[in-house]
Amino acid sequence: MVIPTRGRPQWVVCAVESALRQSFAQFEVIVVVDGPDAETVRALEAFEDERLQVIALDENVGGSEARNIGMYAARGEWIAFLDDDDWWIAEKLEKQMQVAANVQARFPIVTSRLLARSPDNERIFPRRLFKPGDTVGDYLFCRHSFTYGDGMLQTSTLLVKRDLLLEAPFLKGLKRHQDWDWLLKMGGRPDVEIAMLPEALTVMRVEGQGASVSRTADWETSLAWAKQNRALMSARAYAFFISTECVPRARKSGARMYALLQLFWECFSRGKPGLMQMALFVSFSAIPEKARKRLRKRTIQAVAAMEHGS
Repeated sequence: MVIPTRGRPQWVVCAVESALRQSFAQFEVIVVVDGPDAETVRALEAFEDERLQVIALDENVGGSEARNIGMYAARGEWIAFLDDDDWWIAEKLEKQMQVAANVQARFPIVTSRLLARSPDNERIFPRRLFKPGDTVGDYLFCRHSFTYGDGMLQTSTLLVKRDLLLEAPFLKGLKRHQDWDWLLKMGGRPDVEIAMLPEALTVMRVEGQGASVSRTADWETSLAWAKQNRALMSARAYAFFISTECVPRARKSGARMYALLQLFWECFSRGKPGLMQMALFVSFSAIPEKARKRLRKRTIQAVAAMEHGS
């Protein structure tokens, strides 16, 4: 398993502890410290376990290349990834290996649900499982509801054959959407099959109010990535991506109306927006983030109350 990290010693220690507690019999844990970080290296040196290998890089190379470096150093047939702020339940690898043994494709990608834990709530994602016949782009980006978490293939849940990663490593230098970039490309291969366990086997740390991923304001990077990968998405998925990934970042950055008009044109000219995409576009562009978070929190509480009542 490969854990990239930098500047978060207290979190990566928790991640490593969860990795070393795995019930699966044989494994190695490779932590790639992405650039000079003496504090993290010292924290990892406290582990006295021969299964742990620490690779401290002289310079920062980014998450994609740090994962690649760990993968190249690995000796096993399978690679599992773990982000430094997440952790696994003890049976994670064992259960995924059992599923992998029954996949007929040359290259299985085994994933699972996860528990998204924030200071104020816990939610199990994704709400719907990836099923045979699903396309990666539609599954990841096409929402069936107005709240986050319909479809998800999160990096810390992935178990992959090392041979596949040697053929198709993560794209070096990519600032964002590293896992989506790789998954979109792998999803189009006839020798790849994605299998998802219904159990939540990974705990994902979520900061702030509500169970939502943090968003940076650099919307141009997301838009450029989407344009480069347009051929790997359906028109419907592309419209969802523009509406739910680019628009919120543009709004958060304080972008002028011209930027929103640019995104609106991109959504219509190269995508195929329906009522859901347009409603999300308007919501993210017109409603302030704090108001949306309050509305999201009330929605989550209402859904939880209904589930508890049932």
